[in-house]
Amino acid sequence: QVQLVESGGGLVQAGDTLRLSCAASGRTLSSYTMGWFRQAPGKEREFAAAISRTGVNTYYADSVKGRFTSSRDNGKNTVYLQMNSLKAEDTAIYFCAASTRTGAAGARNPYVMAYWGKGTLVTVSS
Repeated sequence: QVQLVESGGGLVQAGDTLRLSCAASGRTLSSYTMGWFRQAPGKEREFAAAISRTGVNTYYADSVKGRFTSSRDNGKNTVYLQMNSLKAEDTAIYFCAASTRTGAAGARNPYVMAYWGKGTLVTVSS
């Protein structure tokens, strides 16, 4: 089994930067496509960003493209989400998830994710 723990969330102002981390235990993350999903108050959980097993390919929702960057350090068994130019609409609980599938379908679809973290709260004030 894989356990995922997100960290790095907090309260920031619009335009600020945060970096979220997702640390894994149980198994190495190198075997998994890693996705970031978020759920804002009153809304459905949505895809935000993802990264392939080796880090060669990244995927982003249109709402975050150009502002967020997904990366990973398999040696540290950790993935990251760099969030720049944060907006109030980025306020959400951010979840890290792992999938054994590859490609865009394996990265963007929350229903194929095998493991989930409990989330970290990001609050952006305007």
